[in-house]
Amino acid sequence: MHKQTIRDIDLTGKRVFLRVDYNVQFDDGQILDDMRLRESVPTIRALQEAGAKIIACSHRGRPAGRVVEELRNAPVAEHLGKLLGQEVKAIRTCVGPEAEAAVAAMQPGDVILLENVRFHAEEEDNDPEFGRQLASLADIFVCDAFGTAHRAHASVVGVAQHLPAVAGLLMERELEYLGKVAEEPKRPFAIILGGAKIADKIAILENLAHHADLICVGGGIANTFLKAQGIDVGASLVENDRIDDAFEVMRIAAQRDDLRLIIPTDVVIADPGGERVNTVSVHRVPPGFRILDIGRQTIEDMREALQDMNTVVWNGPLGFFEREPFDRGTIEIARILAFLPHAITVVGGGETAAAVQRAGVADRISHVSTGGGASLEMLQGIELPGVAVLLDK
Repeated sequence: MHKQTIRDIDLTGKRVFLRVDYNVQFDDGQILDDMRLRESVPTIRALQEAGAKIIACSHRGRPAGRVVEELRNAPVAEHLGKLLGQEVKAIRTCVGPEAEAAVAAMQPGDVILLENVRFHAEEEDNDPEFGRQLASLADIFVCDAFGTAHRAHASVVGVAQHLPAVAGLLMERELEYLGKVAEEPKRPFAIILGGAKIADKIAILENLAHHADLICVGGGIANTFLKAQGIDVGASLVENDRIDDAFEVMRIAAQRDDLRLIIPTDVVIADPGGERVNTVSVHRVPPGFRILDIGRQTIEDMREALQDMNTVVWNGPLGFFEREPFDRGTIEIARILAFLPHAITVVGGGETAAAVQRAGVADRISHVSTGGGASLEMLQGIELPGVAVLLDK
């Protein structure tokens, strides 16, 4: 960890602009998963103990620069207040007189939450003036939003052009774990990749095909690998424009004697209505059926291959995780990782984090990352914009 953190600066009485990642979903007024809020609490507590005033800032969803009522931050502020045991005032703007007045009225230890910063188009454009206006509210910038650190947005990098910028405790932990995995993983080293689209993960696959000892592929991206092998996958999701990329990964893997690439050999399929569900060989997917999960033999192949690993990184569900019975492969892999005898296990991405929670094994995973895209970019060796702007030690 080569960046300064809140431990390295004087926070006494300071106004702290705290960028967090509270991009969470609500259903009927109830938060579906508050992991990101809970993970930010240690940083907030440390800032309070130092006598700081905390001006929290986050985005929610993709409102595209306009106000979307269901994406306001007020319910997030209410839930955060319950976690902290104190009022967290929700401000209905990010900049301007209302925000300035709210900050002026703060006492040490107070926490406010600004409105959804993506209600302003200037946020994603990294508009310099908008960044300056956000920064004018505070004395110090603390970034604890690892899940957004790969975005060069105004509240992530623009504010740091005007204020001393350091990492929060969550950001520090993320960088330490993922930095070790990216730079010097304890070998043998395995990566498990799932999710819907290979386009999101092809760069990491091509990079790790040269460095990993084991690559396990599942989810929608596995269908593209199967089709690259000339296998008919029926009506399954396939990225036809990425077939050459999948073939290239398989070519690189074939040239390495010390790399094992596991692609599903059996799969769980369903008809369009989801009424007929069956497990078949990948060579026997009927027309019109979709592949929605990995099969039992594939799970066992992955279980056997993972036993000797010393480092395992997992990003992306291995099936249609949102719906039973197609969550079985993902849940099984979560449990396999939880009971590996001596492996450092790192899980990244919202759905993957939810999987280890649902499997009841989150406490047995070495590190559950709050960032999906950010963790993947780190594993490619890419410096994240939201990390690059932080002060070096």
